Amino acid sequence: MQAEFEEYEDKTGLKFAFNIFPKTKSQESKCVIPISCLYQPLKLKNDPVLTNTYPIACTSCDAIINPFCIFDINSRQWSCSVCNRQNQLHPSLPNRPTEILDPSMLDVEYVLPENQALQSEQPIPFVYVIDLSLDDNEFESLIESLIESLSMLPESAFVNLITFGKNVNIFELAVEDHNSAYTFNGTKSYTDDELCKKLGLMKKISGQGQLGKLSSQENRFFQRSSICEYVVSNLLRSLKRDTFPVEKYNRKFRSTGTAINIAFQLLNILYPKVGAKILLFIGGVATVGPGCVVSTSFKEPIRSHSDLIKDTKVKKKCNDNKIFYNNIAERASINGHSIDIFIGCYDQVGLYEMESLVDKTGGVIVQSDSFTSAIFKQSFKKFLSRDENGDPLFGLNATMSVKCKNIMVKSFIGHATPLHLDNKKNPSNKVQFHSKNIRDVVGHSGTSIFKLGSVSTHSTYALYFELNENVAGAYSIIQFITSYQHIDGTRRVHVTTSQRLINPSYDTNESIIGSFDQEAATVLVARMAVWKVLYESTGVALKFINKVLIDFLSSFSQYRINDAKSIVLSPNSNLLPQFMYHLRRSNFIQIFNSSPDETTFYRHCLLTEDCINSLIMIQPTLTSYEIEKPEPEPVLLDSTSIKPNRILFLDTFFHILIYHGSLIADWRRQGYQDLPEYDYFKNFLQLPRQEAADILIDRFPLPRFIDTEEGGSQARFLMSKLNPTTSYKTSTAGSLQHFAQFGNTDESGAVILTDDISLQTFMQYVCEAVVKPM
Repeated sequence: MQAEFEEYEDKTGLKFAFNIFPKTKSQESKCVIPISCLYQPLKLKNDPVLTNTYPIACTSCDAIINPFCIFDINSRQWSCSVCNRQNQLHPSLPNRPTEILDPSMLDVEYVLPENQALQSEQPIPFVYVIDLSLDDNEFESLIESLIESLSMLPESAFVNLITFGKNVNIFELAVEDHNSAYTFNGTKSYTDDELCKKLGLMKKISGQGQLGKLSSQENRFFQRSSICEYVVSNLLRSLKRDTFPVEKYNRKFRSTGTAINIAFQLLNILYPKVGAKILLFIGGVATVGPGCVVSTSFKEPIRSHSDLIKDTKVKKKCNDNKIFYNNIAERASINGHSIDIFIGCYDQVGLYEMESLVDKTGGVIVQSDSFTSAIFKQSFKKFLSRDENGDPLFGLNATMSVKCKNIMVKSFIGHATPLHLDNKKNPSNKVQFHSKNIRDVVGHSGTSIFKLGSVSTHSTYALYFELNENVAGAYSIIQFITSYQHIDGTRRVHVTTSQRLINPSYDTNESIIGSFDQEAATVLVARMAVWKVLYESTGVALKFINKVLIDFLSSFSQYRINDAKSIVLSPNSNLLPQFMYHLRRSNFIQIFNSSPDETTFYRHCLLTEDCINSLIMIQPTLTSYEIEKPEPEPVLLDSTSIKPNRILFLDTFFHILIYHGSLIADWRRQGYQDLPEYDYFKNFLQLPRQEAADILIDRFPLPRFIDTEEGGSQARFLMSKLNPTTSYKTSTAGSLQHFAQFGNTDESGAVILTDDISLQTFMQYVCEAVVKPM
């Protein structure tokens, strides 16, 4: 069954929690987990369907014609699969529409002809916002990467440079040998009118004239990358670090908020409603101006999770900063401008406050310790890389609408901005934000239209549905219509249509649980839990996860009352309890030992990635290598999996870790791998490294690589993820004092120093709650 789910996902980019929907409201409530799906609109497919035509839309609901529509060849009419409206084919169209006759048209991308003639003239603005308050090595390495990136930009890319330290500079990119800059006070926030006045520009109005054709005055700031690559490269090489003196025991001046605001305002003036990217490269925390996280004095520490919970002054300052960035993010989202953040810093930079900049605009976050690190360099290259056909891995200025039959969109969780269009109250069709959520609904609600901003091949969105009051027919239809600007200048409409059967029985849920996808369900519940953490608290999220698991097992497992050992799960839901256990312990829910910036980065990745990558984040994969066995094998994410003669390979998505057991580590220290007669041991040590290299090539952002052994300081990354079956409480050693004195004397696995309960104990509590009489 799981293979069928994966095959369907490969074809459509869709993965449902339940592949057969309930028939009644009572059945829906017994399902516990909502009718929901994960959708990846630009998922790379083996045989993508592209057509250079306009999509045929229903005159009533705007749904696009698809294979589930009924067509009458005599009258040339087709019945909409969503609203059942009869539509007449236009005389210029063929008698037999391909969309109805070809089953492969379930997932199709339309390349709109009207934009093909303008491909070469359609601009794609890229604004580089560069931190000048860096150390010498960091600054040189960053400039080197930026120069290299210019040749990787699309041919239609227009480039602009903004730098910031204590002040903010906008550079003119004239073709001549000299380039001047306009300097702005880093402590102020500028409006677009103020920027127009200072730069001598006129604000463009969307819809009047052709956007992207700038006058010579406006061309001072944006130049086509293919024309000005030499000029921009020289300009980047000539940049100097911020020269304002910094007193001893003080942080450097960094006006990050003002720089981002100016970058957005410049795009808003010259390129409204045009897909564009702001690339922010930051190497430290904002210390001056709007969005300032902390003062320059080291006496004031950067806020922690504890400060955000307990210190009202810190919390108020943080909320003010969030409002400042959120206002920029919402306006940027409507304009189709996305903001990407590249971090090169060991400490926090204020990502927690800037979260909305990437979340609302579909941007990416790359977090690394340094701009000299491979994590930044390789991730930045991957960000600008192209697929096998030479197409970039992202689209711009994307909007998604969802059409449904027999169900309605209840909520949405992902990186987008929900939009609300009310033609009755708003005849001009002006876009408004749906800022208020329906009570007790987890996620953005009240609309089925979402501004995605930038959408990449790995961007995945979670949608939650509910049954209509009156369900008619034997199936439901869901259609996703994603309109976006391709890098080649064309406007494209990606249409995915799915038909899901409705449970034929009123009294049983057997067919529903038979169609259950526990992997998709885990990720969908995880996104809901993250929402609970963000807008309520960790405690509320934990209670939510517990309730979902207990209620689900109560509905779909077989058991005897008051007999916890009698519970029997169906094969397609038997992994759900352990997924929920690891979710409860994950960095998405728990904030212990993580900074606000780290937690923000982890949650951002979970709300971005597809089902498989999200599952790896929730329950990392663990692989065992043994000399006696020819092939590696997956093992339990458990302390009992640690053996002296094993190498363990851990993939958490964020980290790739190779752990050498005590015996293997001892042989390696003695240098057996360097002796000719032990070539097999040398090859054995290389096997997990080859596996790591394969993962590092494809993953974005690049994970941190860790090579450690038993007793190594970085072995904690492995120990923190393992189920503590053998903790210091349960080991044969008997006590923490004994373990400290004699080490691990239990050969059944490693002793984990934790007070967390094990999966076995967790399941005991869950089972007891399930079998308890109502």
